[in-house]
Amino acid sequence: MVLLTLLFLSAPPAPAVATRPVGADVRRYGIEVAGIRVGTMTATRQAPVGPDQVYSLVSDVKVNFLFYHLKIYYQVTNHFRNGQLLLSTVEAHTNQGDFASKAEWKGDHYDIVADQYKHHYKATETQPIRYAVTNMFFGEPPAGQARAFAEYFGDYFALTKGQPGTYQAERDGREDEYHYTNGQLVTIIKKNPLKNFIIRLLP
Repeated sequence: MVLLTLLFLSAPPAPAVATRPVGADVRRYGIEVAGIRVGTMTATRQAPVGPDQVYSLVSDVKVNFLFYHLKIYYQVTNHFRNGQLLLSTVEAHTNQGDFASKAEWKGDHYDIVADQYKHHYKATETQPIRYAVTNMFFGEPPAGQARAFAEYFGDYFALTKGQPGTYQAERDGREDEYHYTNGQLVTIIKKNPLKNFIIRLLP
């Protein structure tokens, strides 16, 4: 259970929002394990307000396989100003407890604290963060983009481009694959030694 939980949360995940915020770009995905739908994921990019733009990623997952049970409600909210991340918050509510991560710009550095299930991390980052996992839901990574801020971990995924439209995101032995068609994210494969999680764009 520990392995499956950590691998699922390595990327980006309240049920899908029923109404579309005015001017927002919303992408909805189904989450599958072994061909069975186990949850949903919704990525939202709010319409910019001046120099400010907010991204969110929410998902609701319930897995029941024999003796294996997993429940995760996961929400990320990222606030950018002039293309720089000012505040990232993560809330995770699981059958193992409630957890949170936060990265906040303090004028010349970020204070980063991740207090998640089997993952505890605290750091100071002086380089402005301009690209995060939430950005990956709204287009292919820009040319030369070598990493994406992983909000849950408070750390970075290394990004590598493979075949056209395919990217690997790796951190500490974990790997996710992002697949794009005509610039739109259509599939994420969250690799797992037991069963991969497949996240597919819904019609």
